[in-house]
Amino acid sequence: MPERDDSLEVVGSGGAPSRVVWSAETDVGRFRKNNEDSFLALALDGEGVSRLGKFGEMPLLVQDYVFAVSDGMGGAKAGDFASRIAVEQITRLLPGSFRRAAGGLTPDFQNLLGEIFTRIHDELTLLGQSYEELRGMGATLSLCWVRPSWMYFAHVGDSRIYHLPKGGTIRQISEDHTHVGWLFREGRLSEREARMHAGRNALQQSLGGKNQHLSPHFGAVAYDPGDSFLLCSDGLVEGLWDKGMERIIRCPPPQMQGRAAERLVREAVETDGSDNTTAMFVELF
Repeated sequence: MPERDDSLEVVGSGGAPSRVVWSAETDVGRFRKNNEDSFLALALDGEGVSRLGKFGEMPLLVQDYVFAVSDGMGGAKAGDFASRIAVEQITRLLPGSFRRAAGGLTPDFQNLLGEIFTRIHDELTLLGQSYEELRGMGATLSLCWVRPSWMYFAHVGDSRIYHLPKGGTIRQISEDHTHVGWLFREGRLSEREARMHAGRNALQQSLGGKNQHLSPHFGAVAYDPGDSFLLCSDGLVEGLWDKGMERIIRCPPPQMQGRAAERLVREAVETDGSDNTTAMFVELF
């Protein structure tokens, strides 16, 4: 199991939203031949999981929801393979893990998600060691588990999770597993300096790859009606500043209402487009 973090960040005041609305979009970008990003939307209850489409709206009180974005690495088709394995393993592993954890009134989400991340990491590592064409294969993974009033998350790599409170500004809640990300969190680099740094994409941690030790970032966020969350691959970050993401989400043109993920990806690709670009936008009402 990964190390347990007993200082989980908890923000927000809680609330009672009754429905969840989501949209997702991915684009290969302007220069890549393959799209190595994957995304996932699931509905979960005690009976199992149901895979959801790239956009939709459902009631929040009768089941939980899981959203995830993964960015694969490894060259050729290995990166595409790695990210698809990551999201497919979530679908396969969640039901059994959830039923075991739900023996109590409240599942231990950190241990539950930690177990899933470890098993994905082990699977990717084994495949990378077993097949020459997959050697060094790895993936980032940002996962949000949405329950009434609370969102639990687990994260490895430099894909990101943002929280947009209804009455506040956008804020990154996941931590980039890079040295540059650490320098930014410590206040040693500005957002501009971090974005321009030559080592910004040098991962210190990923699922699979060459990592021997896995230490995901876990957290819990209490949300209110009107709050939203954004999961994205680093291609979106390369094309949009945080304030640009917020502008696109908060101020949609009338003809683009409810299509935040599409708008984000389109503008990021037009602005940069050097990498695969994926966004998953989740709103709570």
